[in-house]
Amino acid sequence: MTLRRRDLLQGGTLALLLGTAQIARGATIMAVRLWPAEDYTRVTIESDGQLTSRQIVVPNPPRLAVDIEGIDLNPALRELVAKLQADDPYIAGIRVGQFAPGVVRLVIDLKQQALPQVFTLPPVAAYQHRLVIDFHPAHPVDPLEALIAERMKDAAAASPSLSSGPGQATDPLGELIARQQTAPLARPGPGPAKPPSPALADAARTDRLIIIALDPGHGGEDPGATGPRGTREKDIVLQVAHRLRERINATSVNGNPMRAFLTRDADFFVPLQVRVQKARRVQADLFVSIHADAFITPAARGASVFALSHGGASSAAARWMADKENKADQIGGVNFRSKDVHVAQALLDMSTAAQIKDSMKLAGALLGEIGLVGQLHKRSVEQAGFAVLKAPDIPSVLVETAFISNPEEEAKLRSDAYQDSLADALMRGIVRYFAANPPLARNRSV
Repeated sequence: MTLRRRDLLQGGTLALLLGTAQIARGATIMAVRLWPAEDYTRVTIESDGQLTSRQIVVPNPPRLAVDIEGIDLNPALRELVAKLQADDPYIAGIRVGQFAPGVVRLVIDLKQQALPQVFTLPPVAAYQHRLVIDFHPAHPVDPLEALIAERMKDAAAASPSLSSGPGQATDPLGELIARQQTAPLARPGPGPAKPPSPALADAARTDRLIIIALDPGHGGEDPGATGPRGTREKDIVLQVAHRLRERINATSVNGNPMRAFLTRDADFFVPLQVRVQKARRVQADLFVSIHADAFITPAARGASVFALSHGGASSAAARWMADKENKADQIGGVNFRSKDVHVAQALLDMSTAAQIKDSMKLAGALLGEIGLVGQLHKRSVEQAGFAVLKAPDIPSVLVETAFISNPEEEAKLRSDAYQDSLADALMRGIVRYFAANPPLARNRSV
C-alpha cells in the first residue's frame, strides 16, 4: 500500500516534535549528597545527564550562587536543604528554587570565607554524572602546629607544671614546633653539615614527637569495597584507625612521645596525592594506609601488607590490587583541572630506593604481628605501584586487614574484639620497627 505524502509529512513532524522534546527535557537529578568535614565540605548533585552551571561568588556576607541549567526543580534536589547539619564547618544555609525556565538556582550561605571549586565528573562505577561543589578553607590550619598543640594540651593535663603561667616569657608551643622542624629533621644544605650541640640533641630527644600518619582508605563519595552484608570498607578502616590512634597517642619510644595523624578522621574523600601531601606536611615518620578490600572471589581471605615497587608488582594479585586502589580518585572525585593536582603529582615520582628499603622493614614488622592475630593471605611482603605509598621521604605501607568480600572475614571486621586485636598488632609492629630503626638516626631528603 502506498502512503500518501500528507501522512509522511505528519509522521515526520511527529518525529521532529518528539526529538525536540527529548532534547529539551535535559537531565534529571537522581540524588544529592553532603559531606561536611573540617578539611573541606563537599556538595554532590548526581544526574542522569551532564549538567552545566554558572557560579557567582558574593564575599559579604559570604555565599555562593550556582545556576544549574537544563533542569527543573524536583524533590531529590529539595532534599539537599534537609541534609545540612548545624555543625557543618562551612555551610550555614542552603536555598534552592526555580530561577528561570530550565534553570535552578542553588544559593549556599557560608559561615566563613571559603574557596569554592565547582566541577563535573563523568560516570564511573555506580555513579552517573556528578556536579561537585567543594568549599575549602581560605586560611587552612597548619596540621603540624595543630598536632603539637594537641599533644601539649594532653601533656599539660597530665602535668600542670608544663603549662605556661602568667609572667613566663617562653612560648612552649613555639619552641616545640621549632625543635620539630629543625633539630631532629634537619635537611641537607650547601657545605659540610654541622653536628648539633649536645644540649640541642638532648632537647630533640626529649621533645621530638614521633608522628605516625594513619591513612584510612576511601571515604565520602568513595565507599571502597562492600561486603555481603553491606559493610562498607570506608567505615571499617576508619574505626580501626581511631583505635590505633588511641594506642599511638598513649605510647612513647625511648622517651619520645608518639602522635598519630589521620589523613581523614571522618567520612569524607581525600585524593591519593593529598594523603601523601598531608603526611609530608606534618613530617610524619611513618605512613600506614589501612584497607579492607574485596577480590573477584569471596573465597579470598587473610591479611596482607604492601610496600611500593618501582618495577613490576610481586604478583598478579598485587598488581590487580594496586590498579584498583589507584582508581580511587576517579570514584571519589578529583578536580583534575586544579593546578595543585599536577604539582602534587610530580612528588609521586620521587620515591627513592632508601624509602622502599625502609618501607619493606616496616611492612615486615607489621606482617609478623598481624599474623599472630589472624590469617595471612601471603606470608611475605608484597610490592606494587600504589600511588598512596609514593612519599619520597617517609617509609610507607598499605595494610589489607582482611577481605571484606569474604563473609567470615566481614563478620570479623565488624567485631570490636577483632578490631582491637588488629590495632594492638599494628601498634606492636610500629614499636618493633622503631626498636630496630630509631627515628633520629634516619636522614631525610627535601
